[in-house]
Amino acid sequence: MKRTLYFIFILIFCLSIVSCKKEKKAEQSFEKFVIDKNLPQNDTIKLLSKYPELKLYKKEKLESKTRTAYIIQTTVLFQTDKYKCNAVSKNDTLEILLNNNNGLYGNGVLIKVFDDHFFIKDIDPKTLHGEIKFMKTKPVYQKLVLNNNSFQKNDTVYGFIDYNTKVENFTKDFIGYFRALVK
Repeated sequence: MKRTLYFIFILIFCLSIVSCKKEKKAEQSFEKFVIDKNLPQNDTIKLLSKYPELKLYKKEKLESKTRTAYIIQTTVLFQTDKYKCNAVSKNDTLEILLNNNNGLYGNGVLIKVFDDHFFIKDIDPKTLHGEIKFMKTKPVYQKLVLNNNSFQKNDTVYGFIDYNTKVENFTKDFIGYFRALVK
């Protein structure tokens, strides 16, 4: 009897682990991105270099002298265009962070690019100082255009994002151009 109960317990435990892993994989929606070598010549991209980088809080140390992103986020609650772009190369993955962190809270997305594919994670604005957490969303539409399909440190990435997702009980639109030096 004890052996049977022990076997059932182990079986249930193993099945729950397998089902959790399947759920996590289903959360991430991988898409292919488009390559446009002419993206650096885009009018909006060119305008970014004519404006100073946004300073979102007083003690912020600016990483770029000129603006790195012109992204418009629209929800039922608000519309904002105060976003910055940072790009980091980690092994075979390029991480592009488009956010408006002001030292207290932030909003935006993290785009992970690898093997001609990408997926987007939404930053949870309900976090503590200096923290980045992600929230579950349901992407409706996502398009990413980059100027190249492989990036090394010190390359400049130019991009365009058009992203629509369902967040809790509202829809978020996130569209615009960005550029950053890959670190």
